Amino acid sequence: MSVQTATRNAHYHSPAAQQRDPYPTRLSQPLDMPWLKRREAVVKGSAEDGPLSQAQLDAFERQGFLFEPNFLSGDELDALREELKALMSNEDYVGRDFSITEPGGEEIRSLFAVHFLSERFRRLAQDPRLKGRAEQILGGEAYVHQSRINYKPGFQGKGFNWHSDFETWHAEDGMPEMHAVSASLVLTDNHHFNGPLMLVPGSHKVFVPCLGETPDDHHKQSLKMQELGVPGREALGELIKRHGIEAPTGAAGGLLLFDCNTLHGSNANMSPDPRSNAFFVYNRRDNRCVAPYAARRARPAFLAHQPDADWSP
Repeated sequence: MSVQTATRNAHYHSPAAQQRDPYPTRLSQPLDMPWLKRREAVVKGSAEDGPLSQAQLDAFERQGFLFEPNFLSGDELDALREELKALMSNEDYVGRDFSITEPGGEEIRSLFAVHFLSERFRRLAQDPRLKGRAEQILGGEAYVHQSRINYKPGFQGKGFNWHSDFETWHAEDGMPEMHAVSASLVLTDNHHFNGPLMLVPGSHKVFVPCLGETPDDHHKQSLKMQELGVPGREALGELIKRHGIEAPTGAAGGLLLFDCNTLHGSNANMSPDPRSNAFFVYNRRDNRCVAPYAARRARPAFLAHQPDADWSP
């Protein structure tokens, strides 16, 4: 199937259907190519624009991610860990749509919109050390498109399938272009046995269209176990063959920055040690979301914030 035909299929409900989508996805038939070349630059700023060095920016450009050990430590890290415990044990959040439980279980897997639920996490999201890194990479003013706490309980935490966040944000939230970066702050020690995030370095430079029409309220399923919006095995296998897989690990307090289009996933937690992280998505303000490109309606506001938006549970 040609890109032009794919664009029509992928835009069947979007007001932007008249314009050619450079990143068609959720297709009825595969394209005649395994992936499409990324159009946007990866790093838009320079070493003079923020706290990251030129070597760090070059590494991000090359790999699609950057891990900084010991980003936070001491009392500051302890306070965030205590705040995480308080949020995860808040009975008012049980059964709410922004509180996602493990598949087949009642333990919370993800808690969304945490920078609205917690003043401490709001301050962290706006911290120049964190936001400044994101804006340096993005080359402009950014806002928080999404925030959440991810938690994998020991022995019970399930894995998450390979995917590009941009594919979902483009298809279901209406994010136009690849001008977003994720910041994941590790709040518990990350090791190879408790399901750390795995990434395919270099995969951010291509876009892999996915098959299957987006059902209504797809987030209710995908946030527990993603099956739609997952790259085909042929394309995924070829990218991993070319670039390999990396899983940054380290002590609590490390920071992982990764491009919105970097393919990533995780295994189940096979250890007794829980794994948790605070997660902030920074989107450039001029890249605010429009109508979804491959869904009938946008996802709820707790998943996709607009600039200067307010939200409360």
